[in-house]
Amino acid sequence: MNPDSQEYAEHRRSTRVPLDVSITVENEIGALKGVTVIVSLHGALIRTMKAIPPGSRIRVTVYLTGKSAVAHVVYASANPLTCAIELEKPQNIWGVSLAPEDWDEIEEAV
Repeated sequence: MNPDSQEYAEHRRSTRVPLDVSITVENEIGALKGVTVIVSLHGALIRTMKAIPPGSRIRVTVYLTGKSAVAHVVYASANPLTCAIELEKPQNIWGVSLAPEDWDEIEEAV
C-alpha cells in the first residue's frame, strides 16, 4: 500500500498534524530533549538528541502544555534520529487547539 495514497490515509486511527514543539523524553537511561515533527491523537513522529530503540517504553512531556503521557517506540531511524511513538492512551497532550474533528470523537469515546 502506498503511504501517499488516499486508501492508506483512511487506515489511520486519527488525523496527523504537522507540529514542531519541544518535548522531553524519559526512559530507563534518563531524559532526552527532542521535538515533534508530526502529531496525532495516537502518537507522534519525534526527533531526539540520541537514538531510542524500538520497543522502549517512554514518558513524553510537552513543554508547551506541561502534559505528559506514556508511550512506546514503534519505529526508529538512525539518520536523522527520528522515531515514531504510540501513546498508551489516545490524547491531545500536544497543545493542538484546533484539533481535527476525529480527535474530538475519539477522545469522547475513550
